[in-house]
Amino acid sequence: MFKLPDLDGRAAIVTGASRGIGKAVALRLAEAGCDVCVAAKSLEATPDLPGTITETAAAIEQLGRRAIAVRTDVRSATDLESMVATCADALGRVDILVNNAGALWWRDVIDTPPNRFDLVMNVNARAAFIASHFALPHMLKGGWGHIIMMSPPVDVAAAPHKTAYFISKFGMTLVAHGLAGETAADNVACNALWPATLVESQATINFSIGDRAQWRKADIIADATLAICGHEPKELTGNAFIDEDVLRRVGVTDFGSYACVEGSEPHRMDELALDTTHNRGGSAHQPK
Repeated sequence: MFKLPDLDGRAAIVTGASRGIGKAVALRLAEAGCDVCVAAKSLEATPDLPGTITETAAAIEQLGRRAIAVRTDVRSATDLESMVATCADALGRVDILVNNAGALWWRDVIDTPPNRFDLVMNVNARAAFIASHFALPHMLKGGWGHIIMMSPPVDVAAAPHKTAYFISKFGMTLVAHGLAGETAADNVACNALWPATLVESQATINFSIGDRAQWRKADIIADATLAICGHEPKELTGNAFIDEDVLRRVGVTDFGSYACVEGSEPHRMDELALDTTHNRGGSAHQPK
């Protein structure tokens, strides 16, 4: 059973926090004692994209923590700067930044027009870099900080048929590695985090990526995020973690409770032969 760390009094920003993984992370941070800046685009729910920033903020307040809902288009540097400034003003500090907002585009290079390449780059790599740029001064001033990129270890074998997407995601991971080296002496950590298996989200739901028997709940990413943030930053930085591996560091060995279908044993993503041909022509920009 995962034991939440004590993060009482810390302030966190979670992008893409109106639904899915981002919402799960924001709520778990609140349960651990954080006040949370809920950042995303969604002010109104739709059938395909349920959930809003105000709903997530209200759920955090029900847990007894302060929350602010900040409408943020992560493609805008101005919005990202305002997001960080609003968090610092309203919550008094910025200690944790979770770069979770993401855009999905799984197609061959020949099927990827410039505007789609720009979309995944802007929402994934560029937004994570710029948000980190604006959050860093607050963390350095406080002498404590965690930045988490929702991105995978760099594995070039993953790139075919998803080249633009993985350029953008590997870019986030490179920011984690580079930033960790730049702030190693300042007690500010930067790590990347990625699921071992498919995780239930609007992307897996809307694009029918795998099936529920192959999905885990978003709670596993939320718990892995807290497992990282429970460390003193200087003690855990510069890593590209898989969720199972970081949870094992804090004593979790049984992952059965995270399965969406009770009793199922989801395969690791590198063991799955995913059919993504039905997604040709589809994309998702879901700051969740």
